[in-house]
Amino acid sequence: MTSESGGPRCERGAGDAAEHPAPTDSEPLRRFAGIWCRAVHPLAATTMTPEAFEEYLLPLAHRLSAALRSSPFDTEAAYGVGAALVDAQCTEPEALPAILGVIDAHLVSCSTPAAPSRQPSAEPGHEPPADEEARARCVRLQHALAAGFVRELRKRERDEQAAISRAALAARTEAEKALHTSEAKFQAVFEGAVIGVGIAGLDGEVLVVNDAMARMFGGMDFFRPGRNVTEFVHPDDVPGAHELYRELVSGERDHFRIEKPHYRDDGSELWTNLTVTLLRDSSGAPQYQLALAEDITEHRRLRERLRYEATHDELTGLPNRPLFLERLDQVLAAGDDADRFGVCYLDLDGFKAVNDSLGHIVGDRLLKAVAERLQGCVNAPAELIARVGGDEFLALVTGPAAQADGAALARRMLAALAEPVRVEGRELRVRASIGVVDGRAGEIGRAEVLRSADITMYRAKAAGGNRYEIADADSNARVIARHSLTNGLPSALEKGEFFIEYQPLVRLTDGTVRGAEALVRWLHPVHGVLGPDQFIPLAEDTGLIVPLGRWVLEQAARQAREWRDADDEGGEPLRVNVNLSPCQLSHPTLVSDTVAVLENAGLCPSALCLEVTENDLIGADESALRPLRQLADLGVDIALDDFGTGYSNLSYLRRLPVSTLKLDRSFTRGMQRAPADPVDVKIVEGIVSLAHTLDLAVTVEGVETAVQAEHLRGLGCDTGQGWYYARPGPPERLHTLALADAS
Repeated sequence: MTSESGGPRCERGAGDAAEHPAPTDSEPLRRFAGIWCRAVHPLAATTMTPEAFEEYLLPLAHRLSAALRSSPFDTEAAYGVGAALVDAQCTEPEALPAILGVIDAHLVSCSTPAAPSRQPSAEPGHEPPADEEARARCVRLQHALAAGFVRELRKRERDEQAAISRAALAARTEAEKALHTSEAKFQAVFEGAVIGVGIAGLDGEVLVVNDAMARMFGGMDFFRPGRNVTEFVHPDDVPGAHELYRELVSGERDHFRIEKPHYRDDGSELWTNLTVTLLRDSSGAPQYQLALAEDITEHRRLRERLRYEATHDELTGLPNRPLFLERLDQVLAAGDDADRFGVCYLDLDGFKAVNDSLGHIVGDRLLKAVAERLQGCVNAPAELIARVGGDEFLALVTGPAAQADGAALARRMLAALAEPVRVEGRELRVRASIGVVDGRAGEIGRAEVLRSADITMYRAKAAGGNRYEIADADSNARVIARHSLTNGLPSALEKGEFFIEYQPLVRLTDGTVRGAEALVRWLHPVHGVLGPDQFIPLAEDTGLIVPLGRWVLEQAARQAREWRDADDEGGEPLRVNVNLSPCQLSHPTLVSDTVAVLENAGLCPSALCLEVTENDLIGADESALRPLRQLADLGVDIALDDFGTGYSNLSYLRRLPVSTLKLDRSFTRGMQRAPADPVDVKIVEGIVSLAHTLDLAVTVEGVETAVQAEHLRGLGCDTGQGWYYARPGPPERLHTLALADAS
């Protein structure tokens, strides 16, 4: 059948190009395929590259060219070309006009020989048509191509619709099977589930529950007809549970999950892990609510038991430190309108002695008895007592009068412990020190509260114990500063922050400088220059006094050697006095260290005087005095500092290896103005007489006036030091004596 009768039925596809291989490429048709590709490729949905698409179009161009020149004329090839273009995904609405436009504009010219002289004679049946006939044939080829193009598109649509219908039928069949299967499975799951399953309407009426749900609540009678889920409200429901339920049944949320308590009909309590899901109909409208309930009653009891054990002291049963801190954090995190709070920090005085002497079993029983008495002091819901470790207890009070309530609680606790505790036939007296801190939420943090309570408790202990103290900001600041200095001591020595000032020792008979006392200072990077009274006790507590004392001894010995070397007149060498602490006295290397320092400095032992306070030598036995005797035998002078402040017997001086008494300033204050206090005069006169009888020199501290210096000279004192002569200063100012009231 030919194209004049409507064209053949064309069912060829892209494979037609392969079945009709292109003749040998001619330059015009190659150019036509390129033009065709550039016009159509941007509009096509093909995955081919432009180069591959051009190669695909080249045999189609040859087929159209051959059909244009065929004799007799036949449009069958154009139908196949249209189908082949559909196979190449040239199916966009804009693609077909572009395809036909290129054929209309270029096919005739690219299919007509360029010049008769260059073309061989046409084969029989392929004579080139005249130009007008070629144009007419081109139009008919376009129509045939369009018809083949549209026919192939319709065929594809029919095939796709048939495939969709088959898939839909198969899906519906499978859905019906799945629905039946799922209903059977749901029924099996519903009846055999070990967790409770229930379905209720949107109005809350219980429609059906499984056996597991019924067993949880004590039987199916619990879910009697008309029972509504709104009846399951419990006082311990989590906040917002009602709002979650309202959002579910209104369709605002699809599910929620909570831990919820319930009352059974017999009054017992059931805890469930409850998940409620909204079931919708096919249009998406809310229809039912599905509840899944897991019985967690035993699990919750176990969890509460574990929490109790984790938050309570095993020995006494009182709340422990974590629970106390949790409660304290809750109080501190309250809003601006929160009540005040108070904290009492209690520590037993001397409890270690009980453990050490009577054993830990007795100590534990004592702690249990103490805990019972302290717990009895808590008489309001706003009060809490906790054991936070060892023999330490913390109490918390809240309310508008927290400070007064805290102090009142501290008094009650001390009163409760006043009566002896009887343990294993022994009556044990209990003493305690308590620090009380109060404040308001937002004004102070947890760490500061506990630190202040701890500091205040130790202040009560330092005041004798068995008492309470109220926190004081100034006292806390002093303790914190002391702690800061203590921490900075070790590095201060390494960084060279210490330096020495020297205060002259003046011979009273002629006013000449006999020597100087070395006084250590600390140039603190924050607090400035600190005197020895501010850090020497800290150094003694930490043991740093030993290396610090050796450093002072080294610096003083070196300075004494420099003074000796600078004395051009060769006079009596200046002596340097260095203080020794109790720790240094008992240190086993005192003698060897002192000898090494003298040797390294090239200093004669007689140029060094070591000062020891009277209190450090009271009651000292021979072994404690041995290092001083060894140093005295080497020629080092030993001075008894602050003489008269202790309680030693004057005859005790005969057995001490000392060569100088340094009379405490308290004995000479009555001599600063005329007339002198006769009692002070008699005391000093007696001490000087006794000292000289024992062949001991007398040095007086704290000389501040000329009158005082004259009295002391008249009483026979040997040397003096004080602000009347000079304040402590650098070594080069040693001979520059500024007489304070010489006028």
